[in-house]
Amino acid sequence: MGLEERHSYRAAEIFPELVAQPKIMPSSGRKLKLAENQFQQKLPELTGEVQATTLSFENMHAYGQLFPNYLRARREVFIDHKGWDLPQTEGMEFDQYDTPQSKWVIVHEYGRVIAGMRLTPTIARCGHYSYMLRDAQLGLLENIPQDILFFEAPVRPEIWEATRLFVANSVSSKRRLAIQTILLEHMAASAREMGVSGIIGIVPAVFSRWMKRIGMNATPVGPAMEIDGDRTQAALMNVIDPRSVRN
Repeated sequence: MGLEERHSYRAAEIFPELVAQPKIMPSSGRKLKLAENQFQQKLPELTGEVQATTLSFENMHAYGQLFPNYLRARREVFIDHKGWDLPQTEGMEFDQYDTPQSKWVIVHEYGRVIAGMRLTPTIARCGHYSYMLRDAQLGLLENIPQDILFFEAPVRPEIWEATRLFVANSVSSKRRLAIQTILLEHMAASAREMGVSGIIGIVPAVFSRWMKRIGMNATPVGPAMEIDGDRTQAALMNVIDPRSVRN
């Protein structure tokens, strides 16, 4: 079997049936009940003020400066720290995918943004742009290779893309695993509430080990490669609630 045939077979296996994830509880902007969190004993410095919120253009007015603070945190991570050449204004990083079609998952503590990501439906359209992985495959993004995926980028309402995933540099090494877990758990819960079954995105090339540490899994859907100095790989993360899967 040739390389292209193997990739086509892999794509056919990935999307029709997603394997269920362990149970993930939503927090939807409420203070996390850390007594129920598996990291409380290991990381007692996490306080009840750590919150996870999913913003949209419809609800962001209810959260004060959270959205601009999130964009400022993105600038600090991706422009100031990583040195990426991205649009910015008034201290905020943004791009063509920050539209009303997207949602933003944000972890914050005492009003300070400490982690976040953007979720965009794969059916999104804005001018000649759609979503990052598909646009890269179409040759619209010069900094992401066209062969980022093994197969044609999906355009399906139940598959969304995660981009700009980060944990702030100010988060201590002792807290990073817990904050990453909170971010991804809230992402999965929010996705399910929107009827999403899978999240596709570019993740660290060591994602399988990283995801396993936080009790989730992901399937590689692209070759490992270096992008903007980071060793990365496209992956599909399953967010199906196991309670909805019949034996």
